[in-house]
Amino acid sequence: MKKIILCTVIAGFANAQAPAGYYNSANGLSGAPLKTALSNIISNGHQDKGYGGLWTAYKTTDIDKNYENDGSIMDIYSEKPSGADPYKYTPGTNQCGTYSTEGNCYNREHIVPQSLFSEASPMVSDIHFIRATDGKVNGMRSNYPFGKVGSATFTSKNGSKLGSSSSSGYAGTVFEPIDEFKGDVARMIFYFVTRYQSKLSSFSSGNMLGSSAFPGLQTWELNVLLAWHNQDPVSPAEVARNNASYTYQGNRNPFIDNPNYVNQIWGSSTPGTTDPGTPTPNPGTNCVNESFETIPAANASYTTRTWTGSGISWTATDARTDQTINTKAITVRDGSLTSGSSANGIGSLTVTTQLKFSGSNGTFDVKVNGTTVGTIPYSATATTTTINNINISGNVTVSLINSSSSNRVAIDDLKWTCYSGTARIAQKSSAETAAVQELQVYPNPISGQEIFVKGNTQNIKKAEIFNLQGKTLQTINSPFKNGNSIKIRNLEQGIYILKLDQTTLKFIVK
Repeated sequence: MKKIILCTVIAGFANAQAPAGYYNSANGLSGAPLKTALSNIISNGHQDKGYGGLWTAYKTTDIDKNYENDGSIMDIYSEKPSGADPYKYTPGTNQCGTYSTEGNCYNREHIVPQSLFSEASPMVSDIHFIRATDGKVNGMRSNYPFGKVGSATFTSKNGSKLGSSSSSGYAGTVFEPIDEFKGDVARMIFYFVTRYQSKLSSFSSGNMLGSSAFPGLQTWELNVLLAWHNQDPVSPAEVARNNASYTYQGNRNPFIDNPNYVNQIWGSSTPGTTDPGTPTPNPGTNCVNESFETIPAANASYTTRTWTGSGISWTATDARTDQTINTKAITVRDGSLTSGSSANGIGSLTVTTQLKFSGSNGTFDVKVNGTTVGTIPYSATATTTTINNINISGNVTVSLINSSSSNRVAIDDLKWTCYSGTARIAQKSSAETAAVQELQVYPNPISGQEIFVKGNTQNIKKAEIFNLQGKTLQTINSPFKNGNSIKIRNLEQGIYILKLDQTTLKFIVK
């Protein structure tokens, strides 16, 4: 079973499968511009073969050539990587049909539920996120988002689970595939929100999708998928499916071709860990990005309004929903806007405000966990304001309280960055950064049972050695306290990963 393989190791292998020059227009970009460039690339050449065409596609895209290698359907909801599968499906012969129990038939599982986009084309027939899976398990998964299950109400025969969420920021029902396929699911969803980013504002969220092109996902779901992507790197089966899908449909999943695109766009969760249910983004990543697109229907009366957005609950008192700044906004009179609890802290907060109707300029008091951290001004002109260096870690609840009892003020595009209490790590001097970047194994390949490392090693706290299947072979605390080398234990010929705190190096044993 795949566990922890760092994506940088296999990026070159995966990227070699794409046609020469396919991603040239994305070179040198990051963040939202990179996402947009990739969206344009994978939209070009996409041929919609229709919903019925998926049955034909599965005969080349979803065939087991990497586990049993027996020509059966490769079903992520029934495959048992380390044992015998509970049942097998013959392509074409065992299509659903009707089902009552696991093992009856396979059908077409939309990893992003088709109800979120009203079964519209070309989404409804896009091979890159529609898998051949067992009908019963597909039905149990229903339209629930993916996340870490706390208490399971259903467990499939390969260990996929449905139950209450233990993922930070969401308390509803979620579906959790087995570890072997968590990265597969993450990369399919990353593909979807990239390929269809211009349409996201017209889709339902399903408690997973965002309403804007960037980041394209609700914060809690993004954090889950980033963790899964880093824990379960691209497999040979994914590469083969991507190539077959390209032959069938004419476009590719860029996050299989180059896994590094994920972290270049969205940042990353803590590397080298299993999914704890509460992944911690890098400092500076938006923890909450509320656009108010899911507020109640437009209404001019003032009352208490509640909704869920960006993976958390919101409450606005003495509020109306018919005024706008950017598409939708919440308007507060003699009241406040308060978030539900959000994990991963708050670094800086940004929000847009505008005074509606008559009144005078004023301010909102901003409180985090009940303590005032600053004020947000408002006037008749729409104004975007940022409060920097709030820097509170852990679970946070944020409130904007109108200092006037009569001014009617619209609030829109409220977001805040994460803060873990270690944000200053990102502010290393250029000399320190250069020292870290200079770490190098030498000679490479190594001979004997000792690794020598060039660079500033004196402050490294831990060294870990992994094989390419993600198995931890050796862990050494304070590895360089007696010099610039690490003694290793009987490694056979092959390629290995050396992780020095947060820096990873590849080395070869000859």
